[in-house]
Amino acid sequence: MSDESVETAGKPRGGFLKYILFFVVGILLVGAGFGGGYYMYALDQKSPADEIDLIIEQKLRESGQLPSGEPGSISGNAGATKVAPGSDNQYMTTYFEFPEKFTTNLRDSEKFLQLGLSISTQYDSSVIENVKIHSQALRSEVLSVIGGFAVTDIQTKSGRDILTKDIMEAINARLILLEGFGGIEGVYFSSFIIQ
Repeated sequence: MSDESVETAGKPRGGFLKYILFFVVGILLVGAGFGGGYYMYALDQKSPADEIDLIIEQKLRESGQLPSGEPGSISGNAGATKVAPGSDNQYMTTYFEFPEKFTTNLRDSEKFLQLGLSISTQYDSSVIENVKIHSQALRSEVLSVIGGFAVTDIQTKSGRDILTKDIMEAINARLILLEGFGGIEGVYFSSFIIQ
């Protein structure tokens, strides 16, 4: 009789443990599914800054200012056309945006101009490194150029084009003086506010 009671007591208990084990494993699998799904969803999300960069890149491609190619390669270094002196590598167009806005008074006016400024080069990364190293000197050059323009000079697109050309020439001149080579091929406004 004691053998039967041990056998019958073990069966319900073993069956109950199986149900608990299946329940726990099921919960773990469902949790892993939700966790994996959330992880994949989170990896696919882009920050607002990334989305803005993609929109700008698309607009530049549509206007012909960038070669058509893979989206998301706005500042890549593959498949380039120009080589900086003393370098064997070739690179695509690389962009650099000055982290701080430029703000200065305009000539013969109480108004001032605040602008965000980006530059581009198709030379190797040494050009952008030189810009970063000498950013304070370049900021001074840019502010001097901006201060030489009157409000009426920059109210039209052609006036702003002249401003970008003058800024590019001033940056290249300073880089040539400091490093022996300029290499900046484009200047772009990310913001442009006259107040």
